[in-house]
Amino acid sequence: MSATLAPVEVTVVPCLKDNYAYLLRAPGAARAVVVDASEAEPVLAALEKLGVPLGAILSTHHHADHVLGNEPLVARYPGIDVFGSAHDRGRIPEQTRFVEDDEHIEVEGLSFRCLLVPGHTLGAVAFYGQGAVFTGDTLFAGGCGRLFEGTPAMMNTSLNERLASLPPETRVYCGHEYTASNLRFAAHVEPGNAAVQAKAAKVAELRARGEPTVPSTLADERATNPFMRCDSAEIIAHVAARLGSDRSPAAVLGAVRAAKDAF
Repeated sequence: MSATLAPVEVTVVPCLKDNYAYLLRAPGAARAVVVDASEAEPVLAALEKLGVPLGAILSTHHHADHVLGNEPLVARYPGIDVFGSAHDRGRIPEQTRFVEDDEHIEVEGLSFRCLLVPGHTLGAVAFYGQGAVFTGDTLFAGGCGRLFEGTPAMMNTSLNERLASLPPETRVYCGHEYTASNLRFAAHVEPGNAAVQAKAAKVAELRARGEPTVPSTLADERATNPFMRCDSAEIIAHVAARLGSDRSPAAVLGAVRAAKDAF
């Protein structure tokens, strides 16, 4: 899969306890776009710093910690569009645009392909464009979201077929700062993976400086993320007791997710 590449300014906006919203601005654009408006005040502060108003909201899924800012932001900027999955109709506050899988959207000078990536929720959408993908709680740096609504098979398809098919250099902007803890689990289930150890060291340095660990890249995730390494013999051996006779990628992912939930 491909998307139109264009320079884009991405501002990481910490929200709530450990969420990230992202302000995106195309070169010369009069307005910015926010991905996952967890709360309004930090987004408004970031907009003031950029010196531009808000033009649209992209919501990756309906969970409250990703959409709490929608209503106050729409009140501040009446008439802006709020994009989210058609599956989430009635669940995303102020939603005006109901995107379908593989739909192409143009917003404030930016181009995105909307990828339905169920697993964490059934209506989860990843927004792919400008060499980046905004994955919400489907794909984290070093991990994936809990399976609140979907199945291991759904999450396996979302991670290891849909997202994994994007170019390896694609930058990954996820919904939470969970990277350090995710990599501790990755090292637990695949202790022989040197790439995990190297990335954990880099992440520790970033966090010690108070810096975010995003973006990652899909190449990094395929090298370090246990949920994208369901063919790893070491990982399969680690979760063998949870597997039974089914060693399919979906079964392995489900076993790894169960292990992570108990970690």
